[in-house]
Amino acid sequence: MISVSEALDHLFGMVWPTEIELVDLKNAHGRVLATDAIAKRTQPPFAASAMDGYAVRTADASTNARLKVAGEAAAGHRFADALPDGQAVRIFTGAPVPEGADSILIQENASHAEGYITVNTPPSVGEYIRPAGGDFQSGQRLEAPRRLTPRDIALLAAMNISSVEVHRKPVVALIPTGDELVQPGETPGPDQIVTSNNFGLAAMLWQIGAEPRICPIARDNSESLLQALREAQDADFIVTLGGASVGDHDLVAEVLGNHGLTLEFYKIAMRPGKPLMAGKIGNATMLGLPGNPVSAMVCGEIFLRPAVEVAMGLPARPRSESVVSLSHDLAKNGPREHYMRAELDDHGICTVFENQDSSLLSTLSRANILVVREPHAPAATKGDSVRCIAL
Repeated sequence: MISVSEALDHLFGMVWPTEIELVDLKNAHGRVLATDAIAKRTQPPFAASAMDGYAVRTADASTNARLKVAGEAAAGHRFADALPDGQAVRIFTGAPVPEGADSILIQENASHAEGYITVNTPPSVGEYIRPAGGDFQSGQRLEAPRRLTPRDIALLAAMNISSVEVHRKPVVALIPTGDELVQPGETPGPDQIVTSNNFGLAAMLWQIGAEPRICPIARDNSESLLQALREAQDADFIVTLGGASVGDHDLVAEVLGNHGLTLEFYKIAMRPGKPLMAGKIGNATMLGLPGNPVSAMVCGEIFLRPAVEVAMGLPARPRSESVVSLSHDLAKNGPREHYMRAELDDHGICTVFENQDSSLLSTLSRANILVVREPHAPAATKGDSVRCIAL
């Protein structure tokens, strides 16, 4: 068996970013920017008023000064002339500041009557003026790689960028295996269960911006597994669910090995998820995940997700961790790194669920973190710090 970190290093060595494509900005959310986006304009392109009020020269706007209102400036409609000496221009938020004005006298600090204003509280130089280029300059870059957030999309739009270069969404084929499986909505036989791993992993892949492909269930015979493999042959990742162990009915390694699979590693010193394999088959990266539902989902988070993110163009790195405090004592750990389902409250205190059986999806559904215990970690007591990964 190899460690989780060793397995990730091997896995990252088998994955490379997908090709680049151009997408409209409206379709870019969640995609990974492949090349720097360069602003096509300066924002704001002119000095603009930050408030409703009056554009003035501070030298003219002393306390009790009476100034004639020479005209008006609104958003999209500037005052065409320079500000006359000893006068003011009515101005609204977002409007260009007239030439010659050096501050905005907000309307709350002035009295208006019959085309004149009286200054009640004088402004200071530059007050309530947004300088030209105060947000960004033409030629400024939004650097790649980055997963584009709604905030990034707003910035790109303001930069007058209508389309961006992103990495193609990786296609991940999910192949559930086993005679015991039926699809959700079907009626299981007396010895069957409903397949769940593929749907949970597909949801995770949609969430991170990949393109999952749920393949038909591969039964416990070579031809069925090969048929599923044919449906997955153009995918970037081929992920089998179950059948990766060494039992008489576990056919994945043998059948795929006879059809071009080069195995990179098998078995990880982790819990849950020990019987995990990875390799290359054609141009696809292959991951053989365990069949137990929690094992598959945990391995999906720890291995599949980071690998797919590399294919999306993001840096190769394990899942980020944080440190939280225990709400209770915790027994010492065994020889394998243990990823324990737990719940983190709003105060940074976590409760590790007592039953960590790898078949319990209801426990996984309640969890919002995985507490990570190192091999042979000593017993921990209430209040001790532990590592965790967010779910």
